[in-house]
Formats: sequence, C-alpha cells, structure tokens
Amino acid sequence: MLAVKAADFFELPESIPYKDFFDPSARPWEWIPKIKDALAGLEGNASGSSVPTGVHIEGEVFLHPSVKLPPYCVIQGPCWIGENVEIRPGAYIRGNVIIGAGSVVGNSCEYKNSLLMENTQTPHFSYIGDSILGSRAHLGAGVILSNLRFDQKNIFVRVGVELVDTGLRKFGAILGEAAEIGCNTAVMPGSIIGKHSLVGPATAFSGNLESGQLFVEKSSHRKTPLSD
Repeated sequence: MLAVKAADFFELPESIPYKDFFDPSARPWEWIPKIKDALAGLEGNASGSSVPTGVHIEGEVFLHPSVKLPPYCVIQGPCWIGENVEIRPGAYIRGNVIIGAGSVVGNSCEYKNSLLMENTQTPHFSYIGDSILGSRAHLGAGVILSNLRFDQKNIFVRVGVELVDTGLRKFGAILGEAAEIGCNTAVMPGSIIGKHSLVGPATAFSGNLESGQLFVEKSSHRKTPLSD
C-alpha cells in the first residue's frame, strides 16, 4: 500500500531553515503549496558584485556565499539556494524554489515551485515543476517531471483502493530519498516514487512506486523489488 506521510519519503534537512512549514505527518503533496508560504518573507542577498554579469537575478533571491554560479543563468525569486550548490550554465529558476546544500542545478534545466533537498542531482536538460525531491534523488539527462494534465483538471493519486483528489491542478512528482530516474524518462503528473526506487530510462511512468522497487519498460511494464 502507498505510504501517505511525507516522513515515509523524506526528512527536511536541518540546513533548510523552513522546518515549521513542512509537517512530516502531512501527505507529501501537501508540501507543494507550502513552498510559496515558506518563501513569502524571504529577504534576498543576491545583488552583490560577486554575481557574474551574465547571471540575471530578479526578486528576492538568497544565495549562500558558497553557491557556484555559472557564466549565465536566470534566477527569479522568491528562491532560497543553500550551501555548496552548483548552478550550471543556462539554468532557469522560475520562483518559489528551495534548493538544499550540495545539490546540482543542471545546464538548460527549468525549475518552478519545487523543493529539492540536500545533494539532489538534476544535472542535464530537465524540467522540475511543482515537485518535491528527497535528499540524494537523481534525475538522468532529459527527465521531465510533467505537472499538468491534458484536461487541466485536478490531479488524483491512488492511496490503497481510494482515488484521492490532491486539490492541486499542478503537481509534478514526489521522489523519495535516493530515488533515481533514468535518462529521457517522462514522469506523469502526480507520480509518487518511494525511497531508493528506480525508474528506468526512456520510459513514460505514471502512478506509484513503493520504496526499494525497480520499474523498467520492456515488452510490458514490470514493477519488481530491487533485491530480486
């Protein structure tokens, strides 16, 4: 049965100073609108002379002094970026984004209304919208976390035998700690992937994957324990 508490997927690191906004007993998708709430009173610090001329920053943006900035990218606030984050060329951060320590913000990647915890890896050509990524989660090149249904109606998730309305029209994915998504995979809106689970490359994945499982697309879909 699908785990339904945020604590079953991840723990907010101490280095991210917004613990009061993210209830570990809440359902994990309930954290998505809390990102905006957490950043509502943010005071930016990213207007200094150390910002490269090709880096465009607007709004309230907090950058830890150790953040590695590229020659060019766009960062729109509100946005909080933690210690030793590496931002690569062409990244586009669209606001209401929290990025934890040691993470990689990839080249030509787009981020919007998302929380990335410590040491997340999103290195190349991805879209991350309305999503939560647990610490050490990794996206292969070209992964898309789709966040909007074709009919633009609310997104539902299945919890046991119950189909639950999340109340969200935009909801990308929940990735537990150390979850892995293979290259060129499209993750459909409202997908939930447990801790230490893997979704194979060149796949269209939809639904739930419990902790410690592997999903690969061959002649038919298979969900198997990683221990097999």
